[in-house]
Amino acid sequence: MRRTIIFFLTIVILTALVSSCSRNDSSGEEAETVIPVKIMTVALGNVVQSLNYNGDVEAEYEVKVFSKIPDRIEKFFVDEGDRIAKGAPIAQILATTIEQAVTQAEANLAAVKAREANLRLEYERAQRLFRENAMSKRQFDGISAQYEATKAQVRQVQAALASARTQLNDATVTAPIAGIIGNKYYQAGDMAMPTLPLVSIVKMERVKITFDATEEDLGKLAIGQNAVVRVKSYPGLSFEGEVIKISPVLDPVTHMAKVEVLVNNSAHKLKPGMYAQVEVTTGVIRNVIVVPRHVTIENTSLERVNGKDKVIKNYYVFVVKNNQAEQRKLNVQYVNHESIAVDSGIKVGEKLVIAGQNNLRDGITVSIVEEEGD
Repeated sequence: MRRTIIFFLTIVILTALVSSCSRNDSSGEEAETVIPVKIMTVALGNVVQSLNYNGDVEAEYEVKVFSKIPDRIEKFFVDEGDRIAKGAPIAQILATTIEQAVTQAEANLAAVKAREANLRLEYERAQRLFRENAMSKRQFDGISAQYEATKAQVRQVQAALASARTQLNDATVTAPIAGIIGNKYYQAGDMAMPTLPLVSIVKMERVKITFDATEEDLGKLAIGQNAVVRVKSYPGLSFEGEVIKISPVLDPVTHMAKVEVLVNNSAHKLKPGMYAQVEVTTGVIRNVIVVPRHVTIENTSLERVNGKDKVIKNYYVFVVKNNQAEQRKLNVQYVNHESIAVDSGIKVGEKLVIAGQNNLRDGITVSIVEEEGD
């Protein structure tokens, strides 16, 4: 930055001196204008091909936790932003009716087990008498049927008790996964409803950015391609990611397909809901003439191509040849926001003007005040 400022100050001073000398020329002849420039030697390099999109940051996983019991919330154990382990309690739901059902089922089970115990003794006695032919088969079958019915009743009451205890356990709502409490939709004292979750739990160690890709871009995108994600919250920071999903179908209305990029987020800097810019690397053009885009002079014109009017963007540069500026039109292979891959228009080894080009015209004399790389 400091070198750039010094360079432009040099240009201003030299331009002022040239103008002053031109005005003070006693011969009355107009002095030749000499424009100071900075140059670089044209060389081969690589240009990254990429596509740019906008999307929203989402958690890799988000789970909404509901209460199975539609009753009043007695207590919350967590708040938004809290970390929570799998199985840890989230909230306690009032369950007076269920507690009563458990107590009743326990009492019923105790009663039916006592009856079963009495009938078991009677059944064992009946077996002995029946073997000794001291009891008829009809009497024995009656006692046996009562005993079997009581055992079935015990199993039934045990099942009812297990169900009531399960419901009572559901009164303590626990986390199905480990993560961070995202949203909390109730406060203690509210009535929990089965249609609205108590909280959402998000896993943010990795986040995903979903965006829509055009039908034209789909042929350039592939799973596994690298991506760079940027957000406004961290203007000087970028996050590395990877394309993990490309929808196999296009929206019939927009003719676009959903694409997902997964990004490591161990520091939790990327938050769900953030607006993100995504740059997906689709390829690299190697061993090609590379021109920095900022040194070109861009010109947009309406031209007739194959019988149709088409907006054409042309790129021009200046090279220095025999101390004179020579304008060249570039035949461009690919353009990104930083570099241009050039097919023709300039050659390797030529001196490309990279500063001062906006003051030039074809054939004007120049003075090289700095060469990049020296």
